[in-house]
This record gives sequence, C-alpha cells and structure tokens, in this order.
Amino acid sequence: MEQTPLQATQEEVKHSRIGSITLRPFDLSDIDDLMVWATDDRVSRFCSWDTYTNREDALNYLKEKILPHPWFRAICIDGRPIGAISIVPGCSLSDRCRGELGYVLSSKYWGQGIATVAVKIVINTIFSEWPHLERLEAIVDVDNPGSQRVLEKAGFLREGLLRKYFIQKGRTRDAVMFEIIVAGDEDYGEEAIGGMVGHTSYV
Repeated sequence: MEQTPLQATQEEVKHSRIGSITLRPFDLSDIDDLMVWATDDRVSRFCSWDTYTNREDALNYLKEKILPHPWFRAICIDGRPIGAISIVPGCSLSDRCRGELGYVLSSKYWGQGIATVAVKIVINTIFSEWPHLERLEAIVDVDNPGSQRVLEKAGFLREGLLRKYFIQKGRTRDAVMFEIIVAGDEDYGEEAIGGMVGHTSYV
C-alpha cells in the first residue's frame, strides 16, 4: 500500500523558506539525489559509512540496506530527496522499547533548520506508528555540535557524555547521549516527553 508522505506542521512550513518539507520511503529512482550527499566527504565525516565513489555501490546500498529497512525515510523538499532519516528498532524483547535515530542531510541545506523539522516530524509520528516504542535515542559524536543542536532544538534532552564509546573510521570516539521518553503509567507530569539518545550515524 502506498504510504502518504509525513508532513511538517503548519507552523514549521510557515517558517521554512525553502519549500515543503516531507518524509517518505525511498525508491530506486532516488539514486541520483542520494549520490549528491553520499559522495560528499563533509557529509560522511561523522557517518558510519565511507564516502561513495561510484553509482553502482550507492545503488547496491539503496537496494540492500535502505529499501528493506524497517524505518528509513527520505527527507524531501517539494518531493525531492535532500537527505535521509532512520530509526533502528531494538532487536530483542529486552530492548524493543527503544529505537535509535540517525539522519543525514546534503551540505547545501545545512544551517536552514531542515534537519530539526525532519526530527520533529519523526517525534510526532513514530510513537503512534510503533506503539511499543517508549524511548527514542541518538548518540552524537562529541565533535559534531551541529547535530547536537538539531536534537536540542527538536526538544530532546542531553543525558551525558559517553567516553570511548565507539570506533569509527579507525578511531575511538567520545559521544554525547540524547533521549526522548514517552511515559507509560508513571506520572511524570509535564516532563512525560523530553529527551533523546542514539548513535546518529548520519549527520
């Protein structure tokens, strides 16, 4: 069944000067748009993947990793992909209550609030799409303040510093943890939602 693209709120659209921001599933026809950011060293600097140097490898990644992914969406301006955002679900019964957020955006569109809008769209929809989800996480490289600001502007809480947390591109990295929690039966009052964590392997 065809999925309706996720829309930004009217207030977010009103403040966007670059067009209509939506999220939708990827298609094979998006390969040329994906290549714009996948071949950019500035974009891949904090990503788990290396910069793509040819179209065939990127197309295979699209076919084998993106399309079968349980929740991987294109960040679009007026329907055209300029980045991506994904959630990796917990893989066992003990961690199915949480998901890990990642996102990436073409460098041409950095600093315009687009990633923040995309993350807000996810927050506004994912907890109803996945009723079992109670926590959304993002873990950001300590040297990536731009991505940290995205999460903070989207309303997530900074939980703390993770020292020597992961190895990326041959180096052990420190990371900052963010989280957003949806309360269950507990009474957290106005603080029932707030925060976020996850290995933001994209931006």
